[in-house]
Amino acid sequence: MENNDNTTMNEYDRVTYSVISPATVIGRSMSYGKDDIEAPRSSGDIDDGGSSSSPFDIARTKDASVQRLKRWRQAALVLNASRRFRYTLDLKKEEEKEQVLRKIRGHVQVIRAAYLFKESAKKLNSGIAPHPTSTTGEFQIGLELLSSIARDHNTATLQEKGGVEGIASLLETNLEKGIQGDDTDLSRRTKAFGSNNYPRKKGRSFLMFVWDACKDLTLIILMVAAAASLVLGIKSEGIKEGWYDGGSIAFAVILVIVVTAISDYKQSLQFRDLNEEKRNIRLEVIRGGRRVEISIYDIVVGDVIPLNIGDQVPADGILIVGHSLAVDESSMTGESNIVEKNSKNPILISGCKVADGNGLMLVTAVGINTEWGLLMANISEDNGEETPLQVRLNGLATFIGIIGLSVAVIVLVVLLARYFSGHSRNPDGSVQFTAGKTKLSTAIDGAIKIVTVAVTIVVVAVPEGLPLAVTLTLAYSMRKMMADKALVRRLSACETMGSATTICSDKTGTLTMNQMTVVEAIIGGENIDPPHEKSKLKPILCSLLIEGVAQNTNGSVFVPEGSNNVEVSGSPTEKAILHWAVQLGMNFKAARAESSIIHVFPFNSDKKRGGVAVQTTESEIHIHWKGAAEIVLGCCTQYMDVNDHLIEMDEGKMNYFRRAIEDMASRSLRCVAIAYRLYEMEKVPTSEDLAHWSLPEDNLILLAIVGLKDPCRPGVKDAVKLCQKAGVKVKMVTGDNVKTATAIAVECGILNSYSEATEPYVIIEGKDFRAMQDAERLEIVEKISVMGRSSPNDKLLLVQALRRKEHVVAVTGDGTNDAPALHEADIGLAMGIQGTEVAKESSDIIILDDNFASVVKVVRWGRSVYANIQKFIQFQLTVNIAALVINVIAAFSSGDVPLNTVQLLWVNLIMDTLGALALATEPPTDHLMDRDPMGRREPLISNIMWRNLLIQAIYQVSVLLILNFRGISILNLAHKSSDHALKVKDTLIFNAFVLCQVFNEFNARKPDEFNIFKGVTRNYLFMGIVALTVVLQIIIIEFLEKFVKTVKLTWQQWLICVIIGFISWPLAVVGKLIPVPEKQLSNSFRKCTNRVRRCFCRPEKL
Repeated sequence: MENNDNTTMNEYDRVTYSVISPATVIGRSMSYGKDDIEAPRSSGDIDDGGSSSSPFDIARTKDASVQRLKRWRQAALVLNASRRFRYTLDLKKEEEKEQVLRKIRGHVQVIRAAYLFKESAKKLNSGIAPHPTSTTGEFQIGLELLSSIARDHNTATLQEKGGVEGIASLLETNLEKGIQGDDTDLSRRTKAFGSNNYPRKKGRSFLMFVWDACKDLTLIILMVAAAASLVLGIKSEGIKEGWYDGGSIAFAVILVIVVTAISDYKQSLQFRDLNEEKRNIRLEVIRGGRRVEISIYDIVVGDVIPLNIGDQVPADGILIVGHSLAVDESSMTGESNIVEKNSKNPILISGCKVADGNGLMLVTAVGINTEWGLLMANISEDNGEETPLQVRLNGLATFIGIIGLSVAVIVLVVLLARYFSGHSRNPDGSVQFTAGKTKLSTAIDGAIKIVTVAVTIVVVAVPEGLPLAVTLTLAYSMRKMMADKALVRRLSACETMGSATTICSDKTGTLTMNQMTVVEAIIGGENIDPPHEKSKLKPILCSLLIEGVAQNTNGSVFVPEGSNNVEVSGSPTEKAILHWAVQLGMNFKAARAESSIIHVFPFNSDKKRGGVAVQTTESEIHIHWKGAAEIVLGCCTQYMDVNDHLIEMDEGKMNYFRRAIEDMASRSLRCVAIAYRLYEMEKVPTSEDLAHWSLPEDNLILLAIVGLKDPCRPGVKDAVKLCQKAGVKVKMVTGDNVKTATAIAVECGILNSYSEATEPYVIIEGKDFRAMQDAERLEIVEKISVMGRSSPNDKLLLVQALRRKEHVVAVTGDGTNDAPALHEADIGLAMGIQGTEVAKESSDIIILDDNFASVVKVVRWGRSVYANIQKFIQFQLTVNIAALVINVIAAFSSGDVPLNTVQLLWVNLIMDTLGALALATEPPTDHLMDRDPMGRREPLISNIMWRNLLIQAIYQVSVLLILNFRGISILNLAHKSSDHALKVKDTLIFNAFVLCQVFNEFNARKPDEFNIFKGVTRNYLFMGIVALTVVLQIIIIEFLEKFVKTVKLTWQQWLICVIIGFISWPLAVVGKLIPVPEKQLSNSFRKCTNRVRRCFCRPEKL
């Protein structure tokens, strides 16, 4: 969706807006609210791999330094840097962004001051204010004037137009009910003021991916060799026959380039679609008096939007009313200061985050007419990042590449030496080169063929597609995970989730359904059954309850005209209490009109309560509090009984209420207390000091304690059991009462029984964990199963302690104050429904349905990524070893190689692009959850993989070498001409080699299972690629003999090739019966790898 608005910027604006980096705009998110406890030092360096000598050992790329990232790239053996590093972080651009960021922080205020100075000069020169057009079609205010109010912080024009009420009147907006919101109204507003969108930077075209694929050094050499061979062939044999050698190589290279480009282009489209999903924020607006959820793109000028802590300001606008509202404007100004918003400073800028409080805003500018829109229209997102697996695979590819490069050099030297010394012979026995007799063009052509064979060995030997297979499988997994209600924001999180050893989960909405209802109520010191039975309550108690519920909330109640169906909006807790109050007889609109709000203390996750001060029509000041029952109860000195009498809270009554709370909590009810107190009017601060007023929270009068039931999600117990079976420990971290948390933990299967809760440190309160020393926390952290009454800082401490114990930690969060823990964890999981924008921006994966079962699905997909890469490695290394050994032995013994350039390029295409598509896109299976998590530094090639690939490689090498040296006699070709017999033999070797890879692709699907066909028919892509490979192989052998230097095979010879390939299946079954040692062989090669790399590898220019 693109904005076709003709609005343009002048050159001054373009310079101003185009220099801000996308990392600054998109990546910056507010991590701490005003009330946050300062977080301890990050433990991100615990497992960064900084102590390792290998540049490819980066276990956590989330916080890796630029120096570490540069180091591994410089150490990698790369044939095509632009393709290999396409989806990694552009380090050069990042450095430029940091420099630009420093400039912006120093000059943004100067730029705005200069702009305002210029406007003031215009006013002085003309004598009047140069207002833009005052009207826009049906509306009495113009687009330019309206946009300038927020863009230029033009409060003078705002006051001139009558403040927010005047602007709302000009926009035909009711500040309480919002706009009408019908299609006609939305259409005319969009036509007059534009849509909330901006022109996107165009993505890379297909031709750019083709160009990137052409940059491969080996392919460039082959193209040059093909051109030279083409010229020499045409010159010596004529155009009719002479173009085959060069033309076939050129065609094979072009085929590799096109297939590679198609694969890369499709990946880029998948990432583009996922980026669109990330940007599509859902939010509430008030239209026609009711709150409705819409996409951020559907906001129009005149909309009234509620703002709560953690929200992103979705458009430019003016504050209607705010309560302790503070906004983090760092995304626009570069300054990290939190700016308070009130009637004196009412301008709200799109793209900023709400740091504290709540309020309502009137939208005055959208899309390209906002600062944010102008900015986003002039920058492009760079979502590149490396993943730990990607870095490790680059190390593996480098090691294999060095060996392959060495082999290619040896083959080149041997073949050239044999050729020019006269030891190379033609099929008829004649010497290929004789000094002084062979023509120069013939000698050059022979040397070119040798060079092309050596270069092609490099193409096959250097597994350029190995690191890119990670991107392929991640792109596939991310797209499929969307269907499983998980939106991946960071690539690395997708694979890291497969290594997760601990999941720290919230309770409400994640383990439970987030559908709360009031099922029990203690009002006036008595248990009211049913909880909404109004007849038992006296008028004063009932009116105070209704006043407290109606005013101390950020939810709302809407009753459509002519209907009795009440629509309640807000958080699940707020909705449940509002529903309960409606049943008690609350008229929400009337209740709010009977008193006016003076000051609000928004609900705070540290204090576990929120309050409001209101002034009644009798000029009394009532302060209402609502929050965690035992905490609010502790502030009460009296309670109001059912007869409207105030009773002192003696020890006996206090114990009664405490027991009632414990009884509710033991039945997994969330307990909320409602209390109030009177306050003297003369003690209320003046308007200047009101924003900083701390509402008194002592000497409260208890009105009610309600118990809210939030049932466990269906299937959550099975999901927890599946995690436990897979070696993943599930810990519940909740702000609820410990008794409530324990009951839910037993119900969900986190605890097996209540007796388990009596064991030391299995259940712990956040304040107790917080009070411990670091060493004490490390000692008990693995024992903890449930943490109750926890604050966001307690969650952060828990994550840090677990990571220091070398756990791979996934943590869920939905609040703004959860951002530090989400960032600190190896995988931060934000909730898509209840999560704030700040939490989402700090997370790695967004769980779209807030369901714990979806978290478990993410674990399966993470393990699938790792498993698929291992399948591809096993398959590719088998081809590498077999192709290299066959060509090297043949080159040394006979001076020729059985697999020529075109054939090797076809094998490379099967091995790299097609093999990755077939094996890296296998869907996850339940078998993945039968094993323990993969450790951070578990070797990529396990002993099982070594066993499998060595068995297959040895078999292939043995059979094909026997055919190479004894094939003519074995195939009974001695009676044929030597030239034809040699071609049949080489064709059969090539055909058998390719079919071995086709059959071995099935083996690679299940490295540790006997049934390699399980689920294969459901993987249409795998079956399609195998079928395509076989069909193309038949075409190559039967119809393209001149191009590929093959001859047609008889059906008996085809049968021999099929049997050779088929034997790999029973051989794999026998191989899986061979036990493997527990000690990983790959660890033994690590020192050798580092030594070889230091000797041979030269840094690549980034």
